[in-house]
Amino acid sequence: MALRYGADFVGAVVVGAALGWGVDRLFGTTPFGLIALLIVGFAAGVLNVMRSAGLVSTTPEGRSDFSSLPGKKNGNGK
Repeated sequence: MALRYGADFVGAVVVGAALGWGVDRLFGTTPFGLIALLIVGFAAGVLNVMRSAGLVSTTPEGRSDFSSLPGKKNGNGK
């Protein structure tokens, strides 16, 4: 299971970095595209790991449901 968590996280970061590098090459915005999309990839990697660990579920509508996180009393955030 740990290998899956690592692969989910690293994969998202690598995809974010690759897209950022491509945006920078395409628009000549070095290094801002890389930095921005690397941060987005990091956030996506963390979300993927949380989903794999079962800390965040996906509702039938396809939206993330953070009600299983500590401190949440019910699904509406109250």
